[in-house]
Amino acid sequence: MSTVAALYVETDGAYVGLPDVDPWDIVRDARTYAGPHPVVAHPPCQRWGRYSEGSPRKPHQYKTGDDDGCFAAALAAVRRWGGVLEHPADSKAWNPEWFDLNKPARGGGWVRADWHQGFNGWTCYVEQGQYGHFSRKPTWLYAAGVEFPSLIWGQGAQQLPQWMIDRYGYAKARRIGQMAMVGGKDKTRIRNATPAPFRDLLLEIARSAYSVRAHLSQQRPAA
Repeated sequence: MSTVAALYVETDGAYVGLPDVDPWDIVRDARTYAGPHPVVAHPPCQRWGRYSEGSPRKPHQYKTGDDDGCFAAALAAVRRWGGVLEHPADSKAWNPEWFDLNKPARGGGWVRADWHQGFNGWTCYVEQGQYGHFSRKPTWLYAAGVEFPSLIWGQGAQQLPQWMIDRYGYAKARRIGQMAMVGGKDKTRIRNATPAPFRDLLLEIARSAYSVRAHLSQQRPAA
């Protein structure tokens, strides 16, 4: 078997129509996923980011972590079936008051995420800009029950278009970042888009769960 369940994905997004990929969009409700395939999970991040409680102009509109249980369900699916979860770097879901995951270093490399909880998850920092995204898009991964490949580690070069530098000056343009300058009605879709090379990398990591399962089954003593 090589099927991977892609959880919390766009209805017409990058995971739809791929062979051996079972996409779970908002209609299917990925919180109800009950296996048996390993997963790539992209749980919503709005309630876990810098403005988890609202913008500076409208603070305290929301509550941090109020995502209807999506992150918790995604984390449970990765731990149960194997696979990988993706969230923006510095996600508050890694904080002790929530899921108490160890935070990875920006220099890169996989580190133990939750050994003290009895799980065997690992986490790392990677930038999707290294895999084709228009911005650096710093990302944290959580993975369990899979093989842990070496990725393109570390921070990439700041990607700033010349018009931003000309308009704001380098210091302010760098502070704002290219991602924040995306506007229009499709801004959320553009910002959230997973570049195909990064998507394929996540699917490869998730599929390695089948090899891990087979190896573990061979190690079990005969009944």
